[in-house]
Amino acid sequence: MAGTYLDVVSVPVGDQDRARAFYTEVLGFQPRADMTMADGLRWVQLAPAGGGASITLVTWFETMPPGSLKGIVLAAEDIRKTYEECAGRGLRWNGPIEEASWGTFATFDDPDGNGWVVVQAQPAA
Repeated sequence: MAGTYLDVVSVPVGDQDRARAFYTEVLGFQPRADMTMADGLRWVQLAPAGGGASITLVTWFETMPPGSLKGIVLAAEDIRKTYEECAGRGLRWNGPIEEASWGTFATFDDPDGNGWVVVQAQPAA
């Protein structure tokens, strides 16, 4: 798959307005699109402030019920700063920052139960 990259990840939610508010107000994601598609479905696309791949908040995949996505990984340049900033905006982390042999991380769930992992970004080799 040469020349390809990850562009959009579908995150299954129950209420797009509630999820949009969480991702923008608590996590600081930036809106990329919010529009009506065919059949009255709504496309809500957001991206982390640092750019890269974005997410779309979906309600239409029967095989992806709200909260069924787990293990989505975000890299933070300074995980401690990110942890404190998001906690200050109301994020309820699943626990403290943890140290493991593979890195430093913390986890949280969005309002629907989708599971996220925030890792300390590793310096380029």
